[in-house]
Amino acid sequence: MGGNSFLIETPLPSTNGNGHAPASPTIGGEIVDSQLLGAEVESLNAEEAIAWAMDRFGSDLRFAISFQKTSSVIVDMVSRLASETRLFYVDTGLLFPETYDTRDALAGRYGIEFERFADISLAEQEERRAANLLRPGQDGCCADRKVELMRTALGDVSCWVSGIRRADSPTRANAPKFGWDERFGLWKLNPLADWDEKRIWNYIKEYHVPYNPLHDQGYPSIGCMPCTTVAPSGADERAGRWAGTDRTECGING
Repeated sequence: MGGNSFLIETPLPSTNGNGHAPASPTIGGEIVDSQLLGAEVESLNAEEAIAWAMDRFGSDLRFAISFQKTSSVIVDMVSRLASETRLFYVDTGLLFPETYDTRDALAGRYGIEFERFADISLAEQEERRAANLLRPGQDGCCADRKVELMRTALGDVSCWVSGIRRADSPTRANAPKFGWDERFGLWKLNPLADWDEKRIWNYIKEYHVPYNPLHDQGYPSIGCMPCTTVAPSGADERAGRWAGTDRTECGING
């Protein structure tokens, strides 16, 4: 499916060993006040926030791309700001064909080669866990095929960028634009945190950005095939993920 592939043997530790923010947070060796910095970035628009992160972190910045509508917006913004930057995706082996098609459309439009992180095969993983990994909401599948792959992808950077928004769901309602990510032990930027659905689609239409066609088929949020369904009308953005379970996040963003 193109790009580079990585086999996990042992999980990489977070940058400070326990995932918690260090006593004196730093950027490029400079001690910073995380609250003041967060407030500063909060005042920036999405393009300004991405440009700020590129300037502050340089090659220590990496963009996580899910090939959903928010990723399409971020890829377009990045293409306008820099000719070289690090964009990657986690390939669980269970993504929709339309998701790979969107990857290819974005790659062709912007001349980008997305770095691919992939794990062992499903058969090997099921043998290891002795579980049916295709059952919706199966925690082990997300832990192995998403979270640990993210640890590998982020193992050599200081900050990562995601496309999450406060409007996605109640669990993301307080997401900051910038702050310390305890889960992975590094900084995290959410440049679209304050964007609503209308703003996303207006941007895509204005700049003619390629996007995942599943959004036109009733999928507001798109993940792996076994755990993603069409969302009920009027439900929140994440309603079609892990339907029928009490799960709301895979573990990467919450």
